[in-house]
Amino acid sequence: MSFIKTKFINFLRLVFPSAYTELAVFLFFITCYGIMGSYIALHYRIILDDRIPWDAYFSFDNKSILMTGGSFERHPLSYYFFNWIREFSLFISGGKTDATFRLTLAWLSNFVISLNIVQIFKYLKNIIRLPLMPSILIVLFFGAFSTNIILSFTPENFTYTLFLLSLYNYYAAIKLRQQEKTPAIALSLATITIGGLTVTNLVKVFIPVLFEKNLFKDWKKMGSAFIRGAIAIILYALLYLNRIDFKYQNIFSKTNQQYEKFSHVESMPTWDMILSFFFGGNILFPSFITSDKHNMKGFYFKALYMDLYSSVFSYLFIAIILILVGWSYFKNFRNKWVQIIMISFLVDIMIHCVMRFGLHTSYIYGGHFVFIYPLLIGWLFYAYRTSPKIISALTLTVIVLCIYLVANNGYRMSEFFWFLDSYYQ
Repeated sequence: MSFIKTKFINFLRLVFPSAYTELAVFLFFITCYGIMGSYIALHYRIILDDRIPWDAYFSFDNKSILMTGGSFERHPLSYYFFNWIREFSLFISGGKTDATFRLTLAWLSNFVISLNIVQIFKYLKNIIRLPLMPSILIVLFFGAFSTNIILSFTPENFTYTLFLLSLYNYYAAIKLRQQEKTPAIALSLATITIGGLTVTNLVKVFIPVLFEKNLFKDWKKMGSAFIRGAIAIILYALLYLNRIDFKYQNIFSKTNQQYEKFSHVESMPTWDMILSFFFGGNILFPSFITSDKHNMKGFYFKALYMDLYSSVFSYLFIAIILILVGWSYFKNFRNKWVQIIMISFLVDIMIHCVMRFGLHTSYIYGGHFVFIYPLLIGWLFYAYRTSPKIISALTLTVIVLCIYLVANNGYRMSEFFWFLDSYYQ
């Protein structure tokens, strides 16, 4: 009994704030996001309108995800997860999809995104072991990212994926620091939850295993890793096949259909979509454009999308971010934690930038990788911890970036509220 109790307490300490500074970070963000999300939920119907299945804002599929979990070929097990989310929200709202229902959904998203930021803060503090002030600065910067702002009130797969990926990266980093292997139970749970919500994230679960100490020098350790991986994949596959009544042929046909649908958009230059949407839109809002949409059943509505950047300052901002990330990677090239983060990022670069899947709306995929930016910036601070001048320069750079980010994203959110006032009251 004491073993189970200890494991449970350790789990709570891992997931939730376990120090006063962590609690302060959590309370700050849940308050900021909560005020905004509550206002949106109570005054507008953008979070959920029964008539709008998808695309009301930035291509998120709120109603579709809540009711069905999304397409099974991309979100294999999210059907079960969002059943719980929907039923809990309906229980709170008395079975109605009204303002209370929207408010519950918004606060669930707010809670999860705030916990996500706590995970990043824990990583900076406990894994990288940065001093308090740089850690606070980086999480403030991260908290103002457009992805976090939007997902803080959006009931979508990306919201929960972002939290789970941040949590798992922190957990895996702890195991590597303690020179321990990831247990089969934890690996299986991560595979089912992370890969279950979005199938392309499945590979990311196994990346930290490759960096376990002396893995490729000891046959027993390799065998252990293989068995743990096999158990996780088998459990995942069985749940996936059960979800589709073991009609596995549908996976391939639907996957091909989705790839053809979302990978052949030629309306904008590829390089600009990569900069403005994939690298940029999930951090720094560009301007917005509206579009006329309909729900295939005669209801017409306005949808909001992100446009390409039009200001040289926006491109410069993203360029500086990418320079910092690249600098951190090469400076910490021999650091296994940094390699794990970058390999995970390369998975998304391959899918969206090379294979071009969803590149024209890749700003919505930030929930799969946006957490890598604060972590790599944190590792850059760590690399120069004995160089006061460089640390000062880095601190000043992040402060300037943070000020610009808050100003830009604050202004763009005012435009978002204008959109809500005009079309979603």
